[in-house]
Amino acid sequence: MKKQSIKKIILIFFFFNFYFLAYFTLKEKESLIQSDINTTEETLYNSNIIKDVNYVSKDAKGNEYIIDATEGEIDLQNSNIIYLTDVRAFIKLTNSNNITITSDFGKYNINNYDTIFSKNVIINYIDNKITGEYLDFSIGRNLLIISRNVIYTNTENILKTDNIEIDINTKDTKIYMYNSNDKVNIKSKN
Repeated sequence: MKKQSIKKIILIFFFFNFYFLAYFTLKEKESLIQSDINTTEETLYNSNIIKDVNYVSKDAKGNEYIIDATEGEIDLQNSNIIYLTDVRAFIKLTNSNNITITSDFGKYNINNYDTIFSKNVIINYIDNKITGEYLDFSIGRNLLIISRNVIYTNTENILKTDNIEIDINTKDTKIYMYNSNDKVNIKSKN
């Protein structure tokens, strides 16, 4: 009887060893497969990045809008939206001087050409310079709205405000604070 018991114990021992060896081998393969899936998903996700982005559009009046960026990433939820990095835009107006805009980031809509510029926004127009953190530019509405820490400088003055709205066609400008109790700060350079 003892020999049969020893044989059963040895057989059970080998069975458990085989089971654990198979289990851990399968776990390792599963881990490798998951790693490959993650790498493939990362590759697919990164495949929507475009280098050296350039878009050019014209409106009915002949005004031209050119936008360049070092990199663009297509929104996976909405392929009409492109997120831009290191953005430069040029607005060539038929009835006026050109406007140049730069920013660290942008969000460009390829259907209506509306662009949101953000972080370190700089607008240059003749001898005027406007800086801020956020700019909403719309060709359809003919409107530039710059906000957040806005500083407007020209050859004579420095102006600090919360918001500046500029109609691109008429050059009508609205300068205002969010809180009606706050005042726009204007200083002369002289």
